[in-house]
This record gives sequence, C-alpha cells and structure tokens, in this order.
Amino acid sequence: MSQIVFTPKETEGEPRVAITPETAAALIKLGLSVQLESNAGLASDFRDEDYVAAGATIIHNRVSACQSADFVLRVRKPTLEEVGLLKSGCLHVSFLDAFQDKGTLQALAQAGVAAVSMEMMPRTTLAQKMDALSSQANLAGYAAVIHGAARLRRILPMMMTPAGTISPAKVFVIGVGVAGLQAIATAKRLGARVEAFDTRPVVEEQVRSLGAKFVKIDLGDTGQTAQGYAKELTPEQIAKQREGMAKVCAQSDIVITTAKLFGRKAPTLLTADMVARMKQGSVVVDLAAESGGNVEGTVFNREITTSNGVTIIGNGCLEGLVSTHASQVYASNLINFISHFWDAKQGGFQLNLQDEILKGCLLTKDGAVIHPQFQ
Repeated sequence: MSQIVFTPKETEGEPRVAITPETAAALIKLGLSVQLESNAGLASDFRDEDYVAAGATIIHNRVSACQSADFVLRVRKPTLEEVGLLKSGCLHVSFLDAFQDKGTLQALAQAGVAAVSMEMMPRTTLAQKMDALSSQANLAGYAAVIHGAARLRRILPMMMTPAGTISPAKVFVIGVGVAGLQAIATAKRLGARVEAFDTRPVVEEQVRSLGAKFVKIDLGDTGQTAQGYAKELTPEQIAKQREGMAKVCAQSDIVITTAKLFGRKAPTLLTADMVARMKQGSVVVDLAAESGGNVEGTVFNREITTSNGVTIIGNGCLEGLVSTHASQVYASNLINFISHFWDAKQGGFQLNLQDEILKGCLLTKDGAVIHPQFQ
C-alpha cells in the first residue's frame, strides 16, 4: 500500500494551497497516494475536479485524513489540536514560525512528528529550487507595487494628453532583496520613476541594471552577512539613514519597505515623523507588517490613513493577493524538496540527518527538537 500525502484546507484568511493539480500528479508519479481536503485549493482557483483529474482523492473528513497521513504538506503551521491528530513518524512540511511559536514546535516533537520548516531552508545553490521564502518574496514584491498603485489616486506612467503631460509617479523601494528587486522591476515596467536604497552598497549595480536610481546615504562601514542579509546598523548610522530616506520619502508617491529580519522583529525604517513629512495622498506598503512592521504606525492586516493623508498598508501576506501563482511556486518548492530526498529503491523519502539541507530545515524528529537553534 502506497504512503499517503495529505493537504488540508488552510486556516481562514490564507488563500494559498500546498499542492496544485500539477504537483499532485508529480507526487503520484513518485508512488504516493495524494489526498486533499475538499476545496483546499479553491481560493487559488484550483477546483476539486482538477485534482481528481490529476489522480488525487478529495477528502471530507479532515480528522481521519490527518490521522492516517504519512506526509502532511501545507502552507501555515498546524493548530495544536491538529498536531495531536498526526501519527508518530509523520513528515510535516510547512512554514512553522518556530522562532515566535515554540509551543507548536514542542508539540510536534512530543507527537513524534518529523517537522520541516520551510523558513529554515538553507540559502545554497543546491537548495535554491526549494527556497520558499524567496519564491514568495518575489510575488510579494510584485503585489506590493500593484496594491500600492491601486490605492494611489495617480497613474504611474508619464502620459501625454490633450491637456498636457502627466508626470510619472515616484516610487521609493527600501531594501533591495528578492522582494525589493521585484518591486523595482514591476514599478519600472508600469512606467514609474523608481529610486531604491539599501545599506549594502554591493546591490547598487543590481538597482541600476533595472533602470532605477540608487539612493546613496553615507553610513560609513556597512555590509552584508554570509547569507546575504544586511548587517545591523549602529544608532548613529540609523539616524543618518532615516534623515536621508526622509528626504526621498517626502517626494515619493509610493514607498515600499521590505526589510524583514528572519526570526526577529522587523527594524523600524520609517518613523511617525518621517511619515508626517510625506505628501497628502501618498501610499506606504509595509512588507514586514507580519513581523512588527518597518513603519511606525503600521497595523497588521489593516490599511490606515494618517492625519496628513498618507495611507499605510499593513497586509501581512501580499503574496496571497496572487494566490494562484503563489501556490504554484510554493507547491513546486515542496515537490522539489520531496523529490530530492526520494529513493524508490530505499523505500521512499530518506531522512538523512547528515544532509546539509535537512540539517538546516528539519527541526524535530523521534520525539525531540533536534535543530540546535531551537534546543
């Protein structure tokens, strides 16, 4: 009898799904039996009949499906109640939010579940095709521009009209990682005048290659970590950075902040004073809202308008606005992960604890938390 992969319908407010009809077929080709809870993919426009056509089975009893599954693939972490349903030895793969939620991690360990955290996937060449954080950040950067433009009462491109020329909107992107680069590229394609800033001077060439202007603020010695993230700044550097950014923000129509520090609260990049200096009708899109926000005044999963008429968007999952493609790339990350460790001759998925990828992302196994960062 083949092993069972189960994907439940996500919790309310999460439109993405961990398996698409295409990846369901790929999992079945490996020799697995694929089950999904009814309507699990509907919010991403994948119908139950699409999954059935791919060879999957639609389940209406979530509890029994969790109890019998050998693999559970999902987007968000399970509830504690669901952890209690999982059988010992089950492989559970999802975003786990382990730095903020130690309780769920301990529960998974106590249940004997092998839990993989997609946030912890190593940023190496070998694991690149499994890097869900990057795949989702790419879409979040795109969605940030589209969402911000929809809230702006101006058009983005320059336009010649019988009444005269309309100047292009000004977009300022703070943080030139995966999301920031996509935001720059999207805003440029829509015709905006784009500026970008990052504490890492090394990214200037990337910004310029996309046709945007790199804002230079003399902060002294800065750099990046081995993982490619910006290093933490001193208080003096932060003050200089804020003053330099405030001048650009004051002239911008859309400001997009993208600075997330994985496992820690997001840094405050825009203070209330900086927002107060911005133009009436301008829009700020805070991509770090879920981890505390880059903007003073951001409210998680809400849009607010300040007293001086600035709209601050605190959507915690902008990639969810394009959930069809967000699900497509996330599901691809998962099938790449499963396939990489699949050996049919050895009985299927191989949990090799000496493997560098699994060392990075496997957090619990055999009743214990095994990842050193969480012990």
